[in-house]
Amino acid sequence: MGKHKGDSINGWLIIDKQEGIGSTDVVNQTRRLLNANKNGHTGTLDPFATGVLPIAFGEATKLIPYVTDGTKEYEFTLKFGSSTDTLDLTGNITQSGGKIPSKDEILNILPQFIGQITQIPPAYSAIKINGQRAYDLARKGQDISIPERQIEIYELELLSILSAEEYKFKVLCSKGTYVRTLGADIAKKLSTFGHLTALRRTKCAKFDLSHTILLENLKNMSYIGERQSQLLPLLTSLCDITVIAVREEDATKLRMGQKISPKTYDITNIVGQDVIATYNNEAVALVRIEESKISPIRVFNLK
Repeated sequence: MGKHKGDSINGWLIIDKQEGIGSTDVVNQTRRLLNANKNGHTGTLDPFATGVLPIAFGEATKLIPYVTDGTKEYEFTLKFGSSTDTLDLTGNITQSGGKIPSKDEILNILPQFIGQITQIPPAYSAIKINGQRAYDLARKGQDISIPERQIEIYELELLSILSAEEYKFKVLCSKGTYVRTLGADIAKKLSTFGHLTALRRTKCAKFDLSHTILLENLKNMSYIGERQSQLLPLLTSLCDITVIAVREEDATKLRMGQKISPKTYDITNIVGQDVIATYNNEAVALVRIEESKISPIRVFNLK
């Protein structure tokens, strides 16, 4: 008997991931729960982290890069005075007895982390080194050399003081930012060491906590149809992108991967941009607008 492929469903499911589960596990569980034939996530959240984890289904998987490349917002708790090999509370303590900085000392150094900065991703990360995950090599006790990378911090603020050692922060940052490394670097700048005891993603591109559903709530729904009804539309991830309505014959060409002429469309203010072409209010393709042609980048097969 052939393997059941699941339903062809399209859209976004935004999970409020809880502590202790991996992002890939969430993908696998939601695929089963919604009886879907295809889904994928937009970048891993550490198992100890919680918060916004967008899962793309069907044709929405073609838009994953646009979400992955988006701005992220996190709230994190940094414990000063001790460090771990994973830079979070799941690791083994490597240093302790470090000084505890004052609130004023912390506030004084935060502006130094705003803007374009470089950081070295943690050894316990999903980055690939010669085809192997860094965390796999780290667990084997191998010395790992990960090149530094440039990221951008748009906002960084101290939210509250939770205890003598623990401070809660909020950061708005570019893709590729490791908040565990940011925490360790903040501590280092204050001549001490630290590690994260909590990490929660509150925004991922256009998605925030208001869009989310808990995996447990999804499991408690009796019917697959009810679970599938939780999907957000394909274009939710591109809510601020320009939309251009095309004629039926041009929609047909775009669906076949063909370029169309821009002559009959008003493209005055959108030359050089990527926009969504629609027909009958349904997404046809993500297209690039040029003066001489409109070219499909991603075609959506929603039938």
